[in-house]
Amino acid sequence: MKHRVVEGRLVYTSKKPERLDEVRGYETFMFTHHSDGKVTMRAHCEIDEPEPTVMRDIIYSIDEHGQPMDLHVRLTVGDAFMGTGWMRFDGKTIECESYGPSIGRLSQQVIAELPLDGFGTHPIVSDGYMLGSHNWTHVGQRHKFNCYLPSPDHRGATPPMIAHVKIDGIYLGQEEVTVKAGTFAARHFQFVDPGDSGMAGEHPPYDLWITDDADCIFLKGGVGGYMMTWYELVELRR
Repeated sequence: MKHRVVEGRLVYTSKKPERLDEVRGYETFMFTHHSDGKVTMRAHCEIDEPEPTVMRDIIYSIDEHGQPMDLHVRLTVGDAFMGTGWMRFDGKTIECESYGPSIGRLSQQVIAELPLDGFGTHPIVSDGYMLGSHNWTHVGQRHKFNCYLPSPDHRGATPPMIAHVKIDGIYLGQEEVTVKAGTFAARHFQFVDPGDSGMAGEHPPYDLWITDDADCIFLKGGVGGYMMTWYELVELRR
């Protein structure tokens, strides 16, 4: 085959004192790198804590210039169907076709604010890939990521609708990182949101480490504040 595949698994654990290091969910993922430079990401995410539980399935395609092409999402919250949707970017316009019990059948179109950094999709691996794909030139550099999401909720637990979010990312330098999946040369980043990003409320600082290569694979990371959660790569095949 002419394409190349990267796949793996993340484990979500809690950092809350009463649940310290207990497993609270997981994520499996697959990146397909095509010979023409396009990339498709697939991810299955399950969040068991806090209630209500969230199950998300994502297929997200990016063109050879790093621009989003299309995004498919299906969402279950509290083990009940929440919604399904499809977003597409044609270089100027973003359109969304979705359905959910609380929103019925929905069609949307918005003129995108450019330049666009990508679609926010909510899987953890997507966070790392978006950060790694940006052109970082020096430690301490800050970039405001201009994104469109199918949900502004911190867990993505609302029916698919177009949401516009701008969130700051900071490059904190290179490190060697060891996780259950192995030891890797890595880059350290942080997402910060003082409350004006467009997300549903202020998002606590989010530190994450990704592989220092073109694959930009999420290795480990965590969010403080009210979330108190940790994510780690436990399996990798490429």
